[in-house]
Amino acid sequence: MSDLLDVDKVSSKMAETCQSDTVLCGMFVRWFDNAVWAPIVASLITIVLILVVAFVIRNLAHRLITRVVNSAATGGSLTNRFRKNAATDSIDVLLHERRKQRAETMGSVLRHIASIVILGTAALTVLDRLTIPIAPLLTSVGILGVAIGFGAQELVKDFIAGMFMLLEDQYGVGDVIDAGAAVGTVEAVTLRVTRLRDADGRVWYIRNGTITRVGNESQGWSRAYLDVPVPYESDVTTVRVVLEHVAEEIWADPEFRESMIVEHPSVFGVEQLSDSALVFRITAKTLPSRQAEVARELRLRVKTALDAADISMVAGA
Repeated sequence: MSDLLDVDKVSSKMAETCQSDTVLCGMFVRWFDNAVWAPIVASLITIVLILVVAFVIRNLAHRLITRVVNSAATGGSLTNRFRKNAATDSIDVLLHERRKQRAETMGSVLRHIASIVILGTAALTVLDRLTIPIAPLLTSVGILGVAIGFGAQELVKDFIAGMFMLLEDQYGVGDVIDAGAAVGTVEAVTLRVTRLRDADGRVWYIRNGTITRVGNESQGWSRAYLDVPVPYESDVTTVRVVLEHVAEEIWADPEFRESMIVEHPSVFGVEQLSDSALVFRITAKTLPSRQAEVARELRLRVKTALDAADISMVAGA
């Protein structure tokens, strides 16, 4: 008997809720010619409609998020800034893969957030339609949220920092970065931690929220440079011609031009003056993380060229 009274009570409350809704529920009631059972059926139809609309909005939001994230992750080609060759094509391939991975990660996170917000709102609306009081539930969730916020604020900070790091493409797997606490190659990136391996093989786990600045040696392009100290009495023009010949020589070498160097090397001229030496600088833009190989080759070729021109170098300058 009490169960019947509870059912009648719920039915009456649903009818009252339906009467207060003059848009959807009221329209359905009029369709059933204001029958006694019409408010109950109209409420159930409204609940189904709310769920259907919620899933439709969720799917639309997922499509919109995917489109926006993919568009934001698309950047300009390096071939627009440097002379087109195999090296710049290789950089474009790497950047495209990085953008794809970043888009997939950010899209997954944003789609989960959208699903929670949309379906959570729909669930609360359905509970309200079923005359289940949601005020205590909202109060409990609010108190729980505050408690979790105080207890896990460092975790939340890490997640927020990780999201912005991925969205801005600050670094990715394979990059050589200086994260302050450690310098090394990125082996894994999550929303909470970044895993690095340094030159000694040591693995570092760094919380994203603790990273205040990042130096990325592998993004876009790198620069190899070499300072060449020669005696103070050396002829500046002769030294510059020798270094420019080295720059032309390495740029013409297919091994370096097609796989390492993305722009013609430059000779800056006299970079420093001291009481014992003139310091010239030669630089070359390279593929990410290939600057060390190019610098080693520059040292070898510069040494050979200077010896051939009978120009000595100043030690310790």
